[in-house]
Amino acid sequence: MISMHLYRQQWFGNIRADLLSGLVVALALIPEAIAFSIIAGVDPKVGLYASFSIAVICAITGGRPGMISAATAATAVLMVTLVKDHGLQYLLAATVLAGVLQIGAGLLKLGRVMRFVSKSVMTGFVNALAILIFLAQVPELDPSKVTWLTYALVAAGLGIIYLFPYVTKAVPSPLVTIIVLTALTLAFGWDVRTVGDMGALPDTLPVFLIPQIPLTWETLQIIFPYSLAVAVVGLLESLMTQNIVDDLTDTTSDRNQECIGQGLANTATGFIGGMAGCAMIGQSIINVKSGGRGRLSTFVAGVMLLVFVVGLGDWVSRIPMAALVAIMIMVSIGTFSWSSILALRTHPKSSSVVMLATVAAVIYTHNLAIGVGIGVLLSGIFFAGKIAQLFRVTSSLSADGAERTYRVEGQLFFASVEDFMKAFDFREVLDRVIIDVSEAHIWDISSVAALDMAVLKFRRDGAEVQIVGMNAASETIVDELALHDKPGALDKMLAH
Repeated sequence: MISMHLYRQQWFGNIRADLLSGLVVALALIPEAIAFSIIAGVDPKVGLYASFSIAVICAITGGRPGMISAATAATAVLMVTLVKDHGLQYLLAATVLAGVLQIGAGLLKLGRVMRFVSKSVMTGFVNALAILIFLAQVPELDPSKVTWLTYALVAAGLGIIYLFPYVTKAVPSPLVTIIVLTALTLAFGWDVRTVGDMGALPDTLPVFLIPQIPLTWETLQIIFPYSLAVAVVGLLESLMTQNIVDDLTDTTSDRNQECIGQGLANTATGFIGGMAGCAMIGQSIINVKSGGRGRLSTFVAGVMLLVFVVGLGDWVSRIPMAALVAIMIMVSIGTFSWSSILALRTHPKSSSVVMLATVAAVIYTHNLAIGVGIGVLLSGIFFAGKIAQLFRVTSSLSADGAERTYRVEGQLFFASVEDFMKAFDFREVLDRVIIDVSEAHIWDISSVAALDMAVLKFRRDGAEVQIVGMNAASETIVDELALHDKPGALDKMLAH
């Protein structure tokens, strides 16, 4: 839990920059929220209300100041089938349940599982998102749908974004881009695609409602799989984005509190007619690069989003999409880890394979959970292989040839079991065998089973077997799981 002093500092320690960056993010959220609503097959207001609610509640209850959470594509794509088969009310119920599951994950402190995500997976995740962000802008640059004027406006927008900071950094350059390009299109009456072309903006405030679904076991069976998927994917993307914002700002944050904050946001959102969401890496980077650092920036983004679409909808609808495309291209360029391309020459091949596999899986499936899951799995396989290579067993025979000592060094676990068993010569006739594990650690049931088998095979041939040097942690798991000292163990092995 953070102190009240730190909490107040997170709200009011960066007021001016947080206000300006929040305005930029609010404008950038509008077309995204509309697009994600279309993906899920619902009215644009469902995504817009969700983005408002999630941003505001996460600003208050989340664990990462300055991170932007709202309706996202990652959660929207998971709801498509549910909406198609059962309708909007079931989506709202699934959103509420997903939030409850996320709160539970936070209370169980499952945020710590992020320590198992390697740097290679993180880099692959970032690069994949950068590519997806850029690809999402391609439809707005389709030559069959837009004229040369759109390309000129995007180029002008990128010029303002990258050059205006040399004039002054007092005002975020993305905000200047939106203002300048909107003013130009209105002044000259240019016919270009605008935010209003994405869909109708709502003109009323959201109201509290209870999803109109039957409260039955059958309903739970319908929504639970979707809620679980949304909860997992939402937390995964949020915690990964949280790590990135931590790195960008050189600060730390509370993962478990973020899980709870995301859960509270989704639970509340389902009761005002909004869809589920999570942290957004693109908007979070826009916020950070525009100077946003505190909770106020996220709060302003959510509140101003609602003000813009409800109170200033006529003006907001005239913002040219070219301005927002330019901003998102800037985000994709800034998000991509360009150094990772050069590092392919110097990094271990296993790390490069993990990074590239994560990128490929995310882009192919458009599912962050699948891509990160594949990356974590490959990381685990490569790590297990490396540790297994450090394992070895040496042996020495006594002068009279009646006793052999096997010295085990390294980590004995499922990946090293095969080498462990190959090290023993069970055909050798001995009176006594000593297995010295003082330089080893026994980790799992596979290694305990291998130790059992080695002891029993030597005993089968009449040798006396002694295990020496076992550390306390290894002794605990061996005492609990091993069978070689249990009555009848040798008879059972001989029977097989």
